[in-house]
Amino acid sequence: MNADGPRGGRTGCPVSEQQAADVSVVFQRLQSVLLTASGVEVFLQRLTELAAEAAEISVSCGVTARRDGQPLTVASSDEQASDLDESQYEAAAGPCLQTLRTGEIVSVPDLDTEQRWPEYLRDARQKGLRSSLSLPLVVDGSTVAAMNLYSFAGPGVFDDQVQRRCQVFASLAAGALQLATGRAADRQLMDQLEEALASRTVIDQALGILMGQQQCSAEEAFSLLRMRSQSSQRRLREVASDLIIRVTGQAPQPGRRFDRS
Repeated sequence: MNADGPRGGRTGCPVSEQQAADVSVVFQRLQSVLLTASGVEVFLQRLTELAAEAAEISVSCGVTARRDGQPLTVASSDEQASDLDESQYEAAAGPCLQTLRTGEIVSVPDLDTEQRWPEYLRDARQKGLRSSLSLPLVVDGSTVAAMNLYSFAGPGVFDDQVQRRCQVFASLAAGALQLATGRAADRQLMDQLEEALASRTVIDQALGILMGQQQCSAEEAFSLLRMRSQSSQRRLREVASDLIIRVTGQAPQPGRRFDRS
């Protein structure tokens, strides 16, 4: 298959001043979504909506990724996109799965003349699909998802100009997705650190109580607390919290939170 032809592959195109301006607008929109989205799921949902806008034609958009080795639509602009994604999963073949597997752009200019993936095509034609374009979302050299654009308007709507716009958007979207997942990972790590700090604070308060009661060192107090934890088969923090409440009549004092600003 010719990588520069309309049916698939990766293409490189010179960028005009107008295209550069369009890229700037798309980047600003993605940046706004990245800064305001409350999580990766929300970001991906907004991504599908922006993809339809970036194409500048009437399309439905779905994003397919893999979870536990199985393809899954992680976001879609509407039910039509989700249904077409599901048709490919059921057939175990289709343009979005091919893009996800190969990392290549897969174009279907006209469903009436397309011959690949016959089982999927039968269902897609019944749903009224006329043409489609699937693009890889590449992060750190790996295809982490496929962005699938579906048109019900007619064949040939994904011409060279539309494909270039969509390719630029997919490239920018992949970069934004990398930042979004990185932020999510950072938040998860911060949550884990806060949890560890909170546990440590409670345990330290309990150790202080035991040191006063038993007139022992911090190391000996920790050994006593650990023995109680093991004998009761409960977490060390739970045992420490019970001790604090029993002795003081009050809940443990919370530790300081990390400054996330």
